[in-house]
Amino acid sequence: MNQITVEELAKRLSSSESSVQLVDVREPQEVSTASITGFINLPLSQFADWSNDVHSRLEPDKETLVLCHHGVRSAQMCQWLTSQGFTNVKNITGGIDAYSMLVDPSVPQY
Repeated sequence: MNQITVEELAKRLSSSESSVQLVDVREPQEVSTASITGFINLPLSQFADWSNDVHSRLEPDKETLVLCHHGVRSAQMCQWLTSQGFTNVKNITGGIDAYSMLVDPSVPQY
């Protein structure tokens, strides 16, 4: 599985030419506690609600970066997206927890 560090994520987010899809698979209450601008929330626990229309929400050939709290749920999502024909999927290692510690301390930890 392809991975990207939170430092690489920060560089990509600050680049105006970056055209990536950003997916956060955490629960809505987690997102309300701590989030990064630009991510769409597709909670893994609500898979049945959005899985059938994932191809209308996301472009299969566009680079897709997936976030969760520590990197476990996002890794599951990356594997599933790849099985659905997505060609450029990357797991954000360490998740939002690492992002808060290493990149932006203003993002709350929980």
